[in-house]
Amino acid sequence: MEASTQIKQMFSGNTIFVPNYQRAYSWDTEFDPTKMPKQVNTFLSDLEEYSQSVTTSKYYFGHFLFEDKKNNNFGVIDGQQRLTTIVIFLSALFTCLKSKRLLTELEDVAYEDVIKRKSKYRFETVDYDNLFLQDYVINQTKKDRTGLQTESAKRIADAFDLFQANFKDRDEAYLLKMLGVVLEASCTTHPVVDESEAIQMFIFQNNRGKKPSDLEIIKAQFMFNIHLHGGDEKESLIKEIKERFERIYKSIASIEYAITEDDVLTYTARVYFNSLWESNINEKIEKILSGKNSIHFIKSFTQSLAASFEYLTKFFGEGQRNHFEIHSLVSLGGIGVSIPFIIKTYNFGLEGELPVLCSKFESLIIRQRLVGTRADLVSRLNDAYQSFEETNKNIQPIFEIIDRVKKADSEDYWWAYWNNEELEKSLRGEIGHTKAKFLLWKYENYLKLQGNSGYYPTRFSDIQSPELEHIAPVTQNPQSGYDNYDEDFKKNCINSLGNYLLISKSHNCSIGNKPFAEKRATYRHLLQHQEIQDLTKDQPMWTRDLIANRKEKIIKVIMQMYR
Repeated sequence: MEASTQIKQMFSGNTIFVPNYQRAYSWDTEFDPTKMPKQVNTFLSDLEEYSQSVTTSKYYFGHFLFEDKKNNNFGVIDGQQRLTTIVIFLSALFTCLKSKRLLTELEDVAYEDVIKRKSKYRFETVDYDNLFLQDYVINQTKKDRTGLQTESAKRIADAFDLFQANFKDRDEAYLLKMLGVVLEASCTTHPVVDESEAIQMFIFQNNRGKKPSDLEIIKAQFMFNIHLHGGDEKESLIKEIKERFERIYKSIASIEYAITEDDVLTYTARVYFNSLWESNINEKIEKILSGKNSIHFIKSFTQSLAASFEYLTKFFGEGQRNHFEIHSLVSLGGIGVSIPFIIKTYNFGLEGELPVLCSKFESLIIRQRLVGTRADLVSRLNDAYQSFEETNKNIQPIFEIIDRVKKADSEDYWWAYWNNEELEKSLRGEIGHTKAKFLLWKYENYLKLQGNSGYYPTRFSDIQSPELEHIAPVTQNPQSGYDNYDEDFKKNCINSLGNYLLISKSHNCSIGNKPFAEKRATYRHLLQHQEIQDLTKDQPMWTRDLIANRKEKIIKVIMQMYR
């Protein structure tokens, strides 16, 4: 590889691959033009802006850092997001040019240089996404998204679909100009054999795109520290760390829809150092790495980190599928305070306790989210958390602390911020949409339980893009069928639990601000929809009394659930 080169020359004759200990594809795509563009959109708009300019200088794609594996094989250390996007972009562009029969012999050669020559691919991503990249993007033998198991594969598909849609109706001049811009774009490369040099360069590299996560920085610091202080064990330690991060990044690819890698890093530190107060993890780790026992710490912390990702992959995956209590807690969201407890429960072999633990935490977290006090839960939970350890695997004190928080009377002020009285008070007030949707989903399952001896709960994910419907709309409809929109009605009824209805996104879009009789006729999908039908069967009018009565019923149900 030349230090200063062009994109087509950088790929030509080489195999560039993403090592499995690197993160998978992480750039996002935004398809809604009214929303802020993501990294892939910016990639495209930058190229278009350049192609329309009068500049004579080459487009610059930045610096790429590689580990030279010999025989023209180069592992990407820094720049893989840009490289992956370039390959996706060129694959979509070449596909479009071929379909329009615009490729010349010269451009066919360029395709072989940068994408694929016979069965030889010029670029390979992490192994768990690579077959999808080849089938969906490069060869287009896969035409749908079925079977995608990682968020990174979905991102690859999103980027390819955006580029294809952009190229579809473009003229020949635009397409050929964009091809030339990318193939002839300049870049700088630095292939290194000394991995410690490469890792050190990665730590200080700062290219456009997604900045390295805290987890990536810590991984690089760990590997660099081993290069400096690993001694005779250096090679075996580097191999061990790479293998553990390979497991970690495979886990990230499958659960990042639910949790970020840096959050898992923080939760791991709270488990490793046995304190819910742990924060500023990078600073703490940097200080430890400057001490005498850094190698031992790197090995043990990386092992703990890999275990956390493994447990959380299980928790958000088969845990949700097998236990409704876990699914319910995950659907609630805002559950960070519970995650270190969950990791410990797996770690101590107490997986059978997870459903009860999740139910307990759901009843606590819903209170925290509804009541909205500035009081801190961590200070109430930390002693029980620290006592829950390898030498004392008794989980009951955690349950007892949560029950104390729920049932404390007002005189026990330290514990009473989230008690039953405060929960009921918060349910009578105005409730935000996200929390109301969750509560109405729980209420829907209550109605299902009451009317069905063979009850099987509805999962939150079973409701297509759930949204919140105001039965009496926020804006008054003059042909309404609703109560009088006086100040009392607008203040106490519109944003009340009694006036909220769980509904699918498509259903919500179809009914809008219509008279009640027309909206009522569409309420036929959920049991709470039937409830509205039954409440108004004698008089198709949605009144404040009906709203108040329904609100009291919902509050009673929620209080029974969470007492």
